Amino acid sequence: MTSHIVGYPRIGPKRELKFALESFWEGKSSAEELKQVAADLRFSIWKQMAEVGIKYIPSNTFSYYDHVLDTTAMLGAVPPRYGWNGGEIGFDVYFSMARGNASVPAMEMTKWFDTNYHYIVPELGPDVKFSYASHKAVEEYKEAKALGLDTVPVLIGPLSYLLLSKPAKGVDKSFSLLSLVEKIVPIYKEVVAELKAAGATWIQFDEPSLVLDLEALQLQTFTNAYSELESSFSGVNILIETYFADVPIQTYKALTSLKNVAGFGFDLVRGTRTLNFLKSGFPSDKYLFAGVVDGRNIWANDLAASLCILQVLEGIVGKDKVVVSTSCSLLHTAVDLVNETKLDKEIKSWLAFAAQKVVEVNALARALVGQKDQAFFASNATSHASRRSSPRVRNENVQRAVVALKDSDHRRATSVSARLAAQQKKLNLPILPTTTIGSFPQTIGLRKVRREYKAKKITEYDYVNAMKEEISKVVKLQEELGIDVLVHGEPERNDMVEYFGEQLSGFAFTVNGWVQSYGSRCVKPPIIYGDVSRPRAMTVFWSSTAQSMTRRPMKGMLTGPVTILNWSFVRNDQNRHETCYQIALAIRDEVEDLERAGINIIQIDEAALREGLPLRKSEQPFYLEWAVQSFRITNCGVKNTTQIHTHMCYSNFNDIINAIINMDADVITIENSRSDEKLLSVFHEGVKYEAGIGPGVYDIHSPRIPSTEELADRINKMLAVLDNRVLWINPDCGLKTRKYSEVEPALRNMVAAAKLIRTQLAGSN
Repeated sequence: MTSHIVGYPRIGPKRELKFALESFWEGKSSAEELKQVAADLRFSIWKQMAEVGIKYIPSNTFSYYDHVLDTTAMLGAVPPRYGWNGGEIGFDVYFSMARGNASVPAMEMTKWFDTNYHYIVPELGPDVKFSYASHKAVEEYKEAKALGLDTVPVLIGPLSYLLLSKPAKGVDKSFSLLSLVEKIVPIYKEVVAELKAAGATWIQFDEPSLVLDLEALQLQTFTNAYSELESSFSGVNILIETYFADVPIQTYKALTSLKNVAGFGFDLVRGTRTLNFLKSGFPSDKYLFAGVVDGRNIWANDLAASLCILQVLEGIVGKDKVVVSTSCSLLHTAVDLVNETKLDKEIKSWLAFAAQKVVEVNALARALVGQKDQAFFASNATSHASRRSSPRVRNENVQRAVVALKDSDHRRATSVSARLAAQQKKLNLPILPTTTIGSFPQTIGLRKVRREYKAKKITEYDYVNAMKEEISKVVKLQEELGIDVLVHGEPERNDMVEYFGEQLSGFAFTVNGWVQSYGSRCVKPPIIYGDVSRPRAMTVFWSSTAQSMTRRPMKGMLTGPVTILNWSFVRNDQNRHETCYQIALAIRDEVEDLERAGINIIQIDEAALREGLPLRKSEQPFYLEWAVQSFRITNCGVKNTTQIHTHMCYSNFNDIINAIINMDADVITIENSRSDEKLLSVFHEGVKYEAGIGPGVYDIHSPRIPSTEELADRINKMLAVLDNRVLWINPDCGLKTRKYSEVEPALRNMVAAAKLIRTQLAGSN
């Protein structure tokens, strides 16, 4: 009986890591106290898996911020601006790279493949002096061993690390990051040698980049790296783990041809064609780690179907060579369903969080060797039958409305240039108009009011008055700062997706279903279990209230259908695009109600458009087609004078810029500052964008406050490639994670920079 878990959530069942990190960053607790919380979390994770019966328990999947950043620390690839002078990397340098500090900005952060997890992008170049500078992998292995647990240390493999990196500032963009493989392989050898000396019998190398459409040089780099590592693999079992999609056939052949590698892991949930590759040939002396339990969703596994697949695999690779595993790390799912005491019982019976998925893996492994738990399998079958037959899942009216969408492309009747002219006539905005993305700081007092209202400790009257008071404060602050287009600050919203899901049919919600997005930032994705519709208006009251407090334009703030979809746990019993169209129709109803209420600017955030892009190029056009159409459905019926904004953040957008243009929004605000103005390069290359655009001028995920001069310099860089008539000035993202002591001076400097450039532009005419 062999079972394996690729990785496990690190935040704790009730976000223990988040609170420990924030306490440490605020100076309220010591480094030793933070380390103790981390050690307790690791122990509880390892103990849980051991008690269930998991054979291959992962270690080194815990991280204080991000596992890619951990690898950067392991390799000593610290950018010079952080002042590291060698030795073991400590918290000061580590967290400065992640979050920035008073004097230097953080490293870029972007999405981890097609997930909502964010990683810190390594900055590399020919002058980086790699060194073994963090022994975390070995220390955690030894820690588990001292507790009587033999774990499988997990490392990000050399190919994936390099492909996830970018050239450092000042390094020629043509520099081949893959050429650095010869410099980092010796450090991997040191790590492997230390792990072997500590007693490790298995080491897992994660190479998720193998599921991409690799070029010949990239695939050859992979082969060369592991050929070079081959000698160090003697005396230890090596597992190369892939996930998130199928491995292409040429990559599959190169991967399974490696010597001195004991096993290969494949995602058999999203990798729908992998089974055919396995049937075409698999090395007889290797282990197959079969990822049949979904690590990215919360639906209970269909145990009977998975067992059938595993039995087929046994026939291909041999009875003792199949290891039951998760499809990927459980980092991307909620921690433990046992904490959900308020969740609807029927819906709860359909679900499995990380702790339950560990049990599923073990149950399948036992069944595969003839130790099937009949009661557990019968209960699983009952829950699946309940879900298939439940009347709460399907709404015939919603289904018919989606079918009716197929006869139109849902594009607004006039061009964006004509619309912008009509909007400017009505709004009368200055050049380089300033705005923010939506949310303002969520103070302790504000969170307390929301909590007490949900717990029915205060009346609706008191709650509404508290929210109005907060909105008034935010409106007055923006007016005092001189911001041109205002927001109401979203005090009524804890989370942009959860807020809307709570008011839409077909959604369920958890109390502790937290998932790490990055560092201490956690999200609680809603669960889409059925057809989606909007029973009543969701935001009109708050937007109208805010607009009544000012003569300046007030943005109505909505989350777009693609983002709601990608930031939720989505039903797996119908195609994702069908669910997205349902959400789009619901948001369209809200947009039209906002317009009728006199809101002239409506922002429909599509922050997660890019992250849903399939990893394989052949699948990307269809996704972009339905994703873009879903956005257009939401606003195709508004007047020319109603300005539609959208917002996107923390992804590489350059490769989908044409799809972004095709969304036909009037204004787009987009992350730019943390990625070294990478977005602007697409305009240097001649892409013409006629709509309004606000590339973020400063990074809100860092506490650092940029100066007026720095922001003015950024604006000038933008004006080198963008017309001043379409450029907007705004931060990178919403401000709710920041403090007012950071937000006020940063926005004051942003407005001052915009006014400075306006004066310069006026003087040059």
